[in-house]
Amino acid sequence: MATTQTYRSPQDCPQVVPLFPLAGALLLPRGQLPLNIFEPRYLAMIDDALAGRRTIGMIQPEDEESVVVPRLYSVGCAGRITQFAETGDGRYVISLTGVSRFRIKQELTVTTPYRQAQVDYTPFKLDFEARAGETEVDRDGVIRTLRAFAKANDLKVDWKGINEAPNEALVNALAMMSPFGTREKQALLEAQDLKARAEMLIAITEIELARDASNPDSTLQ
Repeated sequence: MATTQTYRSPQDCPQVVPLFPLAGALLLPRGQLPLNIFEPRYLAMIDDALAGRRTIGMIQPEDEESVVVPRLYSVGCAGRITQFAETGDGRYVISLTGVSRFRIKQELTVTTPYRQAQVDYTPFKLDFEARAGETEVDRDGVIRTLRAFAKANDLKVDWKGINEAPNEALVNALAMMSPFGTREKQALLEAQDLKARAEMLIAITEIELARDASNPDSTLQ
């Protein structure tokens, strides 16, 4: 499903979005996030989104998953459904393309089975500029840290693809795929710009490497 919608500014985006709270799921502008949808309330959300502007808001819960109505972080990222498929067992398999981060202004009282909020994109105007700030990224530092992490965890990495990727795609893809916890993912999401996100990615990875070195039996949370 190709997208024909162009987002050039906050004004181009829907001001009310359905919310999909999912711990550990990080979406960033122009990033691709595959999702497997099976809960009835979120199947309804996807149906409604497809009938409208095909946009949903990915956001992380602050509370434990066992909480019925968890508190949400105030910052999430809007994504547009750019791929969609139905399975034979009642699931949807979709892919979201990140548009822009947002800050929740107000969660709305709604009759839909899923939550909705009025959101503000203006604090993240830089998200609408593709590859903004790429020249300020410490690319060598990012790749050096990735090599250390891959070696420590015996991971296979497509180094040809890594070396060919532009800085924005590299940093954001690594942040989205990182195995870190909710708080770390939220910090990466809320980083002021690409340079800050790269620096935070390096710092978090180095902390995890040092922790694993001091405790070989530890696992990433």
